Amino acid sequence: MLLSGTETFTAEDLNELSALVASTWMSAADGDWSAPAGTLEWSCLATADHAVDCVYAPAFFLASRLTTGYPVAGSNLMLGDAATRELLVESLAIATRMVTAVVAAAEPGATAAIFGGRTVLIGSPPDFLPRAAMELILHAHGVCAGLGVEFEPPAPLCHRLREHTRPWPMWKAAWSGLPETDDPWGDLLAGSGRSRVHTS
Repeated sequence: MLLSGTETFTAEDLNELSALVASTWMSAADGDWSAPAGTLEWSCLATADHAVDCVYAPAFFLASRLTTGYPVAGSNLMLGDAATRELLVESLAIATRMVTAVVAAAEPGATAAIFGGRTVLIGSPPDFLPRAAMELILHAHGVCAGLGVEFEPPAPLCHRLREHTRPWPMWKAAWSGLPETDDPWGDLLAGSGRSRVHTS
């Protein structure tokens, strides 16, 4: 099944989001990275490691040009026990450069599996940017909640992410019964079963 929708979320958006996440994580020097990330059982450190791996993954998905499922290569680029806040920020920058470069280099008409599972969903190159961004923005929210630091992505960026992914089957299902508002960040959180966390 080939995804369709308006191409609105760009490489510049992903770069902006990546930089925001990196600066927010670096600001949490006194945070307890062993604390649970929001409502997850994972620690903030493990969740951040997973979030960065989720930015690498779409680069490998698209570079493989496989349309039957995910490639085996690049299936895990997590730091694991070696993870530190500084190494995660460095790895996030690398992952962001990789996925934006792979998207930019893709030939017209290129496709690849963007979501695996029973029904494999196929995406075109621009779709792999919001694929990375959605994972990053939602997991970063959990990490920041666990660290007790504010994370409020820009509304225009969240709007473009919401609109690009709105037609995707899993997102349409998540949105069932939820109204669209003029608060796109709140909408992204609500659609994923999350809510804003305010720190004092």
